[in-house]
Amino acid sequence: MSQLSASPARGQPVLERRRLQEPYPTYNVVVLDDDVNTFQHVVDCLVRTIPAMQPDRAWELAHRIDSQGSAVVWSGPFEQAELYHQQLGIAGLTMAPLEKA
Repeated sequence: MSQLSASPARGQPVLERRRLQEPYPTYNVVVLDDDVNTFQHVVDCLVRTIPAMQPDRAWELAHRIDSQGSAVVWSGPFEQAELYHQQLGIAGLTMAPLEKA
């Protein structure tokens, strides 16, 4: 995003371009607890869908989903979050809407 500002030089305003740096927004992919999916199905979906997801971590998340009602299973840029959200939903997991972190 650019912002223009006026700086007087010899009586004439000069437009100066400054860059405003804002962090790229992060989004959370949240899986909700339900009475339909088994622990094994949740683990399999997480391992298959989310890059670098290890089975041990997926089991931890499945237990958190069961005990707390939900868990953030991935955080990152919107486009990737949207893809993982859609893939997990298509696989039958109950998903919360994407949320800004």
